[in-house]
Amino acid sequence: MPNTLPPHISALMRSPLDFTHILDEIPMGILVLDRNRRVVHLNRFFQALSGFSLDMARGIQCRNILRSSACITNCPVLALHRDNRSLSCKSDMINLDRQKLPIRITTAPVIDMSGEITGYIETIEDLRSIETNDPEKHVAYSFANIIGRSPKMEEIFQTLPMLAQSETSILITGETGTGKDLVAEAIHQTSQRAGGPFIKINCGALPETLLESEIFGHRKGAFTGAVENKPGRFKLAHNGTIFLTEIGDLPLPLQVKLLTFLDDKIIYPLGATKGFNANVRIIAATHRDLEQMVSIGKFRKDLLFRLNVARIHMPPLREREGDIRLLLDHFFTHYSRHLDRRIKGFSNETLGCLMRYKYEGNIRELKNIVEYAVNVAAGPMVEPENLPSYIMDTTAQLPAAHLTDPPHPPEAAPGVKAEEPGISPARHPDTTWASVQREMIMDALRQANGKKAKAAETLGMSRSTLWRKIKQYGIE
Repeated sequence: MPNTLPPHISALMRSPLDFTHILDEIPMGILVLDRNRRVVHLNRFFQALSGFSLDMARGIQCRNILRSSACITNCPVLALHRDNRSLSCKSDMINLDRQKLPIRITTAPVIDMSGEITGYIETIEDLRSIETNDPEKHVAYSFANIIGRSPKMEEIFQTLPMLAQSETSILITGETGTGKDLVAEAIHQTSQRAGGPFIKINCGALPETLLESEIFGHRKGAFTGAVENKPGRFKLAHNGTIFLTEIGDLPLPLQVKLLTFLDDKIIYPLGATKGFNANVRIIAATHRDLEQMVSIGKFRKDLLFRLNVARIHMPPLREREGDIRLLLDHFFTHYSRHLDRRIKGFSNETLGCLMRYKYEGNIRELKNIVEYAVNVAAGPMVEPENLPSYIMDTTAQLPAAHLTDPPHPPEAAPGVKAEEPGISPARHPDTTWASVQREMIMDALRQANGKKAKAAETLGMSRSTLWRKIKQYGIE
């Protein structure tokens, strides 16, 4: 792009000092912008934090890459003082995984020899580790962002701090929606690697040909379409943590390459003859039975041994006695504040339905149900008609739960009566998870007036996953 790169910045990047390498070694995100606020360069840390590669971001307006609320309300670049001093503000950003991350943005102008502004530099500090360790933000019965008070969760809470301080590989198992991602991130944020990148790779999200390049990177010309060098997620995660979710979906050839990395800690990008020594910690997660996959030849036994140095099993919600009510109150408080809804709480009838319901989608499903109910409730209380219709159909023939009034747990929403924990009778035998999920998608689409992006956000799934489910269930 003409006039995108200021001449003195261009010269600096071509200098023998290897300017870009210096930026890559700084443990915070750095964006170099031209005078029109278009991206000139991203360092390795910001690429890991945001998910954007330099090739994707170059020439794009900063606001479309940083995706921060500060870009909308008070752009740091436009707010620079006339004396050209740096400006710092606390804000947030949305990465490509659609996570909202707390950050601190510091912006400074780039001044040429004549005193004119020819560009800008922004540093992005990840504040997740600071917020995790803030005692004022801690909630009772929790560790980092994980909430629970059942005996099984208390046992996990006692184990996590010790595992966080070690460097061993960890395998997290459990059903879909049990919070495996939260556990992996909590381990990273409470470890000595908290200042480094936390990179998540979904092993089942990409075809094998693209997945290898995404994980290990490639050199220019390694295959058709490889027009630039790509560092790969392992290199971006240097001095941080790699989280391999859905590790059971990793193709066998890539299992061999991952096993090789675990042995020597060196990655070899596609088309490269020289390796890179990546200092990363591996955390893997799966909802599959890896031992069974080993027995049928779908997963390498030696790789399982290397990943399974320490194992954490996340129990399903039906086995977490007392946690359903705690989570209902927590998510109700969160969404009523976030959506600015003046709702007092759940009515007793609603609470009975929610306590009797069997959450096959676990915490993710419970969270989506509460968000939906808070969104559509019109009165002072969340009533049964505010719940997704499939819940009422499922619980209609089940016996009513016995409501009592034990002391409110901390963070409980005002006006909500407590209930005896652990009530989770079997759901109606004619109801399948497919029919339940279809109804959830239809409810979300109705709520979003047919806007699939908004419906996907409500359901906590990607837009591509929602499109696939719509086609799978024949939803018009």
